[in-house]
Amino acid sequence: MTSLCHNDAPGDPRDAYLDAARECILDVGWRRTTLTEVARRAGVSRMTIYRSWADMPTLLGDLMTREWSGLVASTTAEDTGDRDPVERIVDEVVRTIGALRRNELFVRIVELDPDLVLPYLLHRRGRSQELIVTLLADAVARAQAEGVVRPGPPLAIARSLVLAAHGFVLSAHTMVDDQVGADDLDAELRHLLTRALRP
Repeated sequence: MTSLCHNDAPGDPRDAYLDAARECILDVGWRRTTLTEVARRAGVSRMTIYRSWADMPTLLGDLMTREWSGLVASTTAEDTGDRDPVERIVDEVVRTIGALRRNELFVRIVELDPDLVLPYLLHRRGRSQELIVTLLADAVARAQAEGVVRPGPPLAIARSLVLAAHGFVLSAHTMVDDQVGADDLDAELRHLLTRALRP
């Protein structure tokens, strides 16, 4: 799977700059991270950073795309072998959701600057969301060709699955208590996804 960032060339120095930005956000949060601080941590001049990103939102967009697309690539790469396509799709979605909930950058952003996530929930899709939808739509179309996923537009089905996943990524912790655990919710998620896909 290729990166959706601008810095997908091997050895591109912008990877080191994104690494520095990631460290800043983990240390002090998004609001207190500046391009100047990113440059300092990366050991380059501020103008070097400005040549790649005019502002922090642009840099953050590339950082999030790199982070989430790498996460998706790692969770889908785990699935090897020949097995039921619906089980494979469901497992990959559940694994990706779990990996996002555990990702230190994602957790830090949600903890300190949750409003950064809102545009991707309320106004537009991000590049990593488009990647996930594309991968899901392709998987759905292949499974439909095998007759194991219900008929319907693969893109609409994929987008619906992503919409359902949003709540399990961002709000699952609000539904966990001494009566219902995270594993219980993940089991219900598997059931929901399976029922949404099967004929």
